[in-house]
Amino acid sequence: MRHFLLLTILALGASMCFAETMNEEFAVLGGGCFWCVEAVYQGKPGIKSVVSGYAAGANPNPTYEEVCTGKTGHAEVVKIAFDPSVIPYDKIIDLFWDAHDPTTLNRQGADRGTQYRSIIIAQSPAQRVAAETAKTSAQARFRNPIVTEIIDTTEFFPAESYHQDFTARNPNHPYVQSVIAPKLEKLNSKSGE
Repeated sequence: MRHFLLLTILALGASMCFAETMNEEFAVLGGGCFWCVEAVYQGKPGIKSVVSGYAAGANPNPTYEEVCTGKTGHAEVVKIAFDPSVIPYDKIIDLFWDAHDPTTLNRQGADRGTQYRSIIIAQSPAQRVAAETAKTSAQARFRNPIVTEIIDTTEFFPAESYHQDFTARNPNHPYVQSVIAPKLEKLNSKSGE
């Protein structure tokens, strides 16, 4: 009887763990400096984590200094873990269009270079279709053509620890004060938060 009870408890635990995993998906997005994109998504309902990093380039395990040269092919991106039952992928992509200017090639504000390009890295065929559809729909919001690159999944490399949770850890940093805080204020007023 004890053996049966132990197996039942283990099976229940495994199914609960499986259910938790089933309610987690990932989105990988780049819209300029990853500090900005990270701050946009952190704390939103359904967002489990946001990790700044690099993707879509050739160099394995790139450093910030290497990516800044623009020669690695990597973009500054964030990897977002989310619960699709709380915030579906299309809502994440909808916020993405509002969070940056997807009509500027290899540039966001003063940040220039291929590492700052607008990019969506689809993690599945369904995400690819959703991203392409969203891009077509979002075009009506912009006067200039959207130049956002949409590619299939590629390896993600987390950025150095000092880049993680940057806005939360550095609220008085000049970049946070002059770029990120106004962006968040604008987004929050638009969404009514």
